[in-house]
Amino acid sequence: MDSFSSRRPRRTFNAEINVVPYIDVMLVLLVIFMITAPLLTQGINVNLPRASGKSLPSKQRTIIVSVDSAGRYYLNTAPHPTQAISPQTLMTDVYKQINKSNKPAPNVYVKGDKSVRYGDIMHAMVLLQKAGAQHIGLITKDLKQSS
Repeated sequence: MDSFSSRRPRRTFNAEINVVPYIDVMLVLLVIFMITAPLLTQGINVNLPRASGKSLPSKQRTIIVSVDSAGRYYLNTAPHPTQAISPQTLMTDVYKQINKSNKPAPNVYVKGDKSVRYGDIMHAMVLLQKAGAQHIGLITKDLKQSS
């Protein structure tokens, strides 16, 4: 029996690392990130006007009302931020966000498309004031940024 086992060739250990499975996993993760990264930007795509000015200091809580080129309103804190909301819903949702707790009032910004009528932007600002917003800012694109 010893002679039979001595004829079997000895197995040598393979000291190399097989990296093919790691490359496969890395490529799958890369594809996942490439697909989900554009979906992470919150809000509505609005063609902002250009203006120069200082950036405001940011607080933790921010409410952004977007007005698209058709004059529809969108709220970043709504359950479905990509669905247009009515002016009444805008007022009630902003009122709830402002009076949510004893924390300082959140910053409220209006992000309007540059092709929207000026009256639509002003109407959004009036609705926000009626909802209790004290300070309302406008979001623009920096003049130095390329399109």
